[in-house]
Amino acid sequence: MRNEDSETETVTQTPLAAATAGTGRHAAVPGTPGAPDGQRLVAGRYRLLSRLGEGGMGVVWRARDETLQREVAVKEVRAPAGLWAGDLARMYGRLEREAWAAARIPGRNVVTVHDVVTEDDRPWIVMELIRGQSLADLLRSEGPLTPRYAAHIGAEVLTALRAAHAAGVEHRDVKPANVLLGADGRVVLSDFGIATVEGSTTLTMTGEVVGSPEYLPPERALGRSSAPESDLWSLGVMLYAAVEGTSPFRQESALGTLRAVVDEEPPVPTLAGPLAPVIAGLLRKEPAERTPAAEVAEALRHIARDPDATTAASPGPAEAGP
Repeated sequence: MRNEDSETETVTQTPLAAATAGTGRHAAVPGTPGAPDGQRLVAGRYRLLSRLGEGGMGVVWRARDETLQREVAVKEVRAPAGLWAGDLARMYGRLEREAWAAARIPGRNVVTVHDVVTEDDRPWIVMELIRGQSLADLLRSEGPLTPRYAAHIGAEVLTALRAAHAAGVEHRDVKPANVLLGADGRVVLSDFGIATVEGSTTLTMTGEVVGSPEYLPPERALGRSSAPESDLWSLGVMLYAAVEGTSPFRQESALGTLRAVVDEEPPVPTLAGPLAPVIAGLLRKEPAERTPAAEVAEALRHIARDPDATTAASPGPAEAGP
């Protein structure tokens, strides 16, 4: 199923140039061929039970580890159509390195990577299974969140980002679809599937930009290099979407969205309450001018503890199935 929150754009030009040329689209991801659910065994160990979701880089399955007799999530990586063999090998190599990089990020706010296996000449990433729903699911079903609850989620996501940045990893695709809200109240940042490990960028094609246009920071929309501050921008867009119900730069086309990211200031939020200055500090066009992560973390924790930060009707954490 395809929606704007889960869409991923992969282009090998500047995103604005690619959108203008009409090359910023990707083919639909095909499902796993062969055996029906419950009968496909990956790497002789992981039995695929049901599909959890799919996006621009593959399908995520609920699976059972037949060795340890526990349920896990398995990401079936699928390359965009039309890649040359050399580009495909580089992409798969980068994704394997990314998976092992994610495995070394500590903390309860990051999905644990258990294993990376190869089958059908491509990597499959085995992760812990989070029972709950994504922030995107919650926003679609319940609407905008209160500033207090949004600040709580934002603080937990920022904890994950700071741990990743300390390990030399940028997430590069922070958005509601990649924030999982566990039935136990845990907030988890998932899908480091397009993350880049500092020092390993030779496996990324020159000029490649991967990410969701609405959440893409302006420096990356212009084809410039990213930094931890780029993730802070995406966090700001996510917080805006959480309290307003829509992202501030969404337009009818990818080109319009990218132009808005680069050239336009976000509309003034009307439901953000005490989150408004935090969001404004994160959505500064120049990375060096964005509020430092430590300062943002302190502000978010303060708002999350404020019982009066409730300017929007919002649910609390909701329990859901896998």
